[in-house]
Amino acid sequence: MPELDFDPNTIRKSVNVKAAQEVAWKVFTEKMAKWWPLAYYKIGKANAVDAVIEPHVGGRWYERGDDGSTCQWGSVLTWEPHSRLVLSWDINADFQYDPNLKTELELRFIAEESDHTRVELEHRHLDRFGNRRDEMRRIYDTEGDWGKLLEAFARVAEA
Repeated sequence: MPELDFDPNTIRKSVNVKAAQEVAWKVFTEKMAKWWPLAYYKIGKANAVDAVIEPHVGGRWYERGDDGSTCQWGSVLTWEPHSRLVLSWDINADFQYDPNLKTELELRFIAEESDHTRVELEHRHLDRFGNRRDEMRRIYDTEGDWGKLLEAFARVAEA
């Protein structure tokens, strides 16, 4: 039976993290290289050694290569420490940067107890992938899976 609020243009994932809200935020926004699988979730030609979110609206979200090169993934649309982050995800269906794509990732960091945080991710505007929407939805929902990335993030945040 399908979800009552199913939207083919949106993917939702969440994870419960055994870490305070501020810690979860910091690990997500400042220590992405520790949990993002840069060896194969990258778009640049160089070996990726870091993933950076510049901490302000209008900031870039990018990977940095071992040769100093950068490849942009998107930009910061909303920066509300330690509760809400909205990023554009401008990686097209051919896994290349496209500044005109503008799908969005919204992350909410919800303090549940002093040392627990629920992190909710919503990837929206998948219709902007055009006739490849269903393919990209499958990749981000079950294959490349934002959920698996959130689990990797939670393991680092809890360490």
